[in-house]
Amino acid sequence: MLRLLPKSFLLGLLALALPFAALASAVVQSMQGDARANGQPVTQNQRLNPGTTLTTGANSQIVLRFDDNQRVVLNQNTEFRIVDFRFQSPNPKDDRSILDLVKGALRIVTGPVAGRNQASFQLRTPQETIGVRGTDFMVAIVNPLYVSVLSGSVGLTSSAGTLVVGAGTFATVASSSALAVAVPAASVPAAATSAFGVMGVAPGVGAGAAGGAAGAAAGAGTATGMSTGAAIGIGVGVAAGAAAAAAASNDSGSTTPTTTHHP
Repeated sequence: MLRLLPKSFLLGLLALALPFAALASAVVQSMQGDARANGQPVTQNQRLNPGTTLTTGANSQIVLRFDDNQRVVLNQNTEFRIVDFRFQSPNPKDDRSILDLVKGALRIVTGPVAGRNQASFQLRTPQETIGVRGTDFMVAIVNPLYVSVLSGSVGLTSSAGTLVVGAGTFATVASSSALAVAVPAASVPAAATSAFGVMGVAPGVGAGAAGGAAGAAAGAGTATGMSTGAAIGIGVGVAAGAAAAAAASNDSGSTTPTTTHHP
């Protein structure tokens, strides 16, 4: 009986620890300036759980690395929430990556969660819900919302319809009831291009595609990106986002904008 006690005790501790270990979903890869998690200053290598709200002040930035190697860069003056994250290696259907961008700007380089189960990823904003399938993209809420696609193809869906665009394209979404439109780099406002430029050179996140996009926006040129056949769907809800992602995936070989109107 005495021999069993240490093993039983260890098993009990493991059983208690597993739920808490499973909750943690991301780590602070790097940070600068006034960066906070649930109102408290964050530290490098800090583990973050679902339910955590992150904020950045002026001239501040956070880079997060999720358990599937997804990277999220939060620009200055941003509010972001990890709603749910689950990376179940043997069971892709159980994966989740649900994130809220309340205000500000971010860049996301997705990992296996989005790549192997496109319906598992949602980035929710006040204007839209974004669903992706393995890609690199940036979003800036400057009223309206602007998107820069660095790799893959993108489906932006509202109640008015879906616009599918390829890598190297900028687009804007005025509201959940307006059809998204592709825009030239020259028409992207300075507030968005500034955010894109800063996030494009974030340490340890992606490579030259982001810099090319930011430079194109600033210089009114054409951005370039690495095509991966990935997709983003932006919709008014979860189902719309998943449908848009599927539509973008089917059209991932094209960089010519295509539009589908909803009746």
